[in-house]
This record gives sequence, structure tokens and C-alpha cells, in this order.
Amino acid sequence: MKALGPVIFLVALWQAVVSLTGVPPFILPPPLMVLAAARANLDVLALNAAVTAGEVLAGLVLGTLTGCAVAVAMALSDRLRRFLKPVLVLSQAIPIFALAPVLTLWLGYGLAPKILITVLIVFFPLASVFLDGLLATPEGLLDLGRIARAGPWRRLWLLRIPHALPALGAGLGVAAVYAPIGAVIGEWVGAAQGLGYVMLMANARSHADLMFAALFVLVGLTLALYAAAGWIARRLRTP
Repeated sequence: MKALGPVIFLVALWQAVVSLTGVPPFILPPPLMVLAAARANLDVLALNAAVTAGEVLAGLVLGTLTGCAVAVAMALSDRLRRFLKPVLVLSQAIPIFALAPVLTLWLGYGLAPKILITVLIVFFPLASVFLDGLLATPEGLLDLGRIARAGPWRRLWLLRIPHALPALGAGLGVAAVYAPIGAVIGEWVGAAQGLGYVMLMANARSHADLMFAALFVLVGLTLALYAAAGWIARRLRTP
């Protein structure tokens, strides 16, 4: 309900821009035209939204698991951390748009490249924030674990990971926003289904109303993921 006011304001502003400037509908269609296109193509949008949602969820889960595993390994080994941290930072210097065509060439036009691109997008922020959380465990807690003769793995499981869970929750919120970008980039490069594919086809046919409808479905999907990530983050912060 809190977001309803800004949404109404933005839609009213959108309609005002269209009405006052007289911009052609094939460049910026009015809100009601977009709504009509969404209703007329509801089946197409629902089917392709399900495809994109599957790619996003698969990439988000795999990216989270991989990022957490790498963060744990780096937290346990100073030598591994010194080796991997520059590699991870360097990997972020490569634009994902440059990797998408290569991955599509290697893996084909199916789901695999879209999922992998999503994994690459969400992996670094999750690994980074979770590692920071693991390394920020108070030294007093770790000393208590040593006094209790707990080994490195037991200290990790009982002390470090619980302390780092709020940081992981914050990372999930960031990943949930970025994950759909990876899937859509992959669909733009090469796909036969998905919201990105619908947007490309609509743009090629000058159906701006359908393109905007697909865009807003994608926004809704992203907001739903962000809300779910926020719920998980609140659960992780609960003692």
C-alpha cells in the first residue's frame, strides 16, 4: 500500500507527458494503451514471464550457493583469500554484455546461458558481503570457541555463519534486483522465449505498447523477488 502513491504519481506524470508533448504512440504509448496491450496479450506475457522467472530463480539459487561456498572457503583460508579476491574483483571489470554473446555461442540458445549470466551477476555481491560478514565475527566470540576447543569448522558453523547471516540477507536484496537483468540480457542476445524476447520482437514490429507491457511485467517480477528477499533477510536477522 505504501508504494501505491508513488505508482499513481508516476502513471499520472506519464500520461501528462504524453498528453502535453503529443509524442507518437510508437515512441511512448499512453498508460491505457499499454494496459490494453497487456490484456490482449495476457497469455503470451504470462507464458514468457514464467520462462524468465524460471531462469532468474535458477540463477539466483545457484549464484547464492556458489557465492556462499566461495565466501566460506575464503574465510577459512588466508592464502586462498589472497589469491581469489583479486580474481573476483577482476571478473567484475568484464562487462556482462561482452560475455553474453560468448556464452550463447558456447552453450546455445536454451536456458543454460541465461542462467549462467544470472549466476555471474549475483555471485560477486553475495560472495563479497557474506565474506565480509564472516570476517567481521567479533574476536571475543572466536576466543570463546577456542577456549571451548571448537575446531575451525565448528567455530564457522556455530559462530561465524550465524553472525554473517544478516549480511547475507542484505546481499540477497541486492542480488534479487540484479538477477532479472542477467536473464533479460541473455534473452536479448539469443532466445526464442522470455520477456526479453517479447520486448525485442515487439520493438522490431514497432509495437511499443506490448514492449512496455513486457517491461512492466518484468518490473513486477523484480519487485516480487525483492520483497521475497526482504522477507528472508528479516528472518535471517531474527535471533
